[in-house]
Amino acid sequence: MSIWWSLHLRREAASVPLARRFLLGTMESAGVDPDISFDLSLALSEACANAVEHGGAQGGTGDATETWDAWEEPAGAASGQYRVTAYLDGEKCRIEVADSGPGFPARRALRTAAQQHETEQPYESKQQHCTPQYAEHPPLTAEDGRGLCLIEELADHVHFGNRPGHGGALVSFDKVLKWREGALLMVS
Repeated sequence: MSIWWSLHLRREAASVPLARRFLLGTMESAGVDPDISFDLSLALSEACANAVEHGGAQGGTGDATETWDAWEEPAGAASGQYRVTAYLDGEKCRIEVADSGPGFPARRALRTAAQQHETEQPYESKQQHCTPQYAEHPPLTAEDGRGLCLIEELADHVHFGNRPGHGGALVSFDKVLKWREGALLMVS
């Protein structure tokens, strides 16, 4: 047995705990180990917070009231929304968060920014940063900017990219599941 669900959420701060609670409830019902559930819920919270903060219009004025068809990709003008999709099966959980914002900058530009930042810092502080696939390193004193690093640390496989043909960012990550004894979805 497997479980699949998708939520279309408004880009509002209140949507982040809603998505997290939905995921936690699903994993609790299925019998996923609480430590795995916590890791995935924290990673999901970071991905949703990024969609809320950065997933807006692509340099233009989008109609925030436009809705997405439940079976189609969100339109570029649906800047007031983002989508969370989760797949749980007997072996792993895969989560995707898609928005309709400007997406991630080109990889070359990010590496250049990260390399520039590294040359500005002493060697000791460079060792305290994670090296995410796309993000530049935040300064140690920054109050934000560590979400992508956290997602990479909490999940087994992570992909940060842009949605081809639609615009917007797509963050997907998965984690091998551990089960409580007597779990509903446990692999036989």
